[in-house]
Amino acid sequence: MMRDPGRLNRRLVLEAPAETDDGAGGVVRTFAEVATLWAAVTPVSATHGSEADAHGATVAWRIVMRAPREITTRHRLRLGARILRVLAVRDPGFGFLEIDAEEWTD
Repeated sequence: MMRDPGRLNRRLVLEAPAETDDGAGGVVRTFAEVATLWAAVTPVSATHGSEADAHGATVAWRIVMRAPREITTRHRLRLGARILRVLAVRDPGFGFLEIDAEEWTD
């Protein structure tokens, strides 16, 4: 577990889902910016594959940040132009969160 806040050197944008009625009985999901946070961001692995004729790669990320608020798997994080989907959130204590996230690339 990281206890050195000086290693939180990447700016991430926390986004929360916002759903609106689409007028046909469904919803349209968009994401709204909630906060800008400092974090340590480390790529963990990358997997290249073809599933259902979709070619691309999945990059797994480990993110450590201060625990400013509740973050769930409904949130996502933006790292520049990259969109990181939150897969798991752990609170090991000490005021930090550990987040497993993934990025899909074409």
